[in-house]
Amino acid sequence: MSTDKNLYSGNMTMLILKLLDKKDMYGYEMIETLRTNSNDMFELKAGTLYPLLHTLVKQLYLNCYEKEVNGKIRKYYSLTLQGRKLLQDKTSIWQKYVKTMASVLELEVD
Repeated sequence: MSTDKNLYSGNMTMLILKLLDKKDMYGYEMIETLRTNSNDMFELKAGTLYPLLHTLVKQLYLNCYEKEVNGKIRKYYSLTLQGRKLLQDKTSIWQKYVKTMASVLELEVD
């Protein structure tokens, strides 16, 4: 299915925060989890993800740490308390938006 990237690009922060609300993840794991759970609708590229992650770390919404897995050093990301609050705020705004859009789309015009 073809989608307008503008529909989700502004919500990518919320999607990443939601992934990390479940468990700590490394970048490629986030890309694959988002792709799989969205039935390939969200195909996030590394060139989009990593600058976003760096910004969220800098803004103190995420923590970053390294962990060795099978001899490879991976950089994992986790939510901070501020990140959880941001996720709650963004989710609330998104839910209001969806409810309003559904209401408008159900309008019957005479």
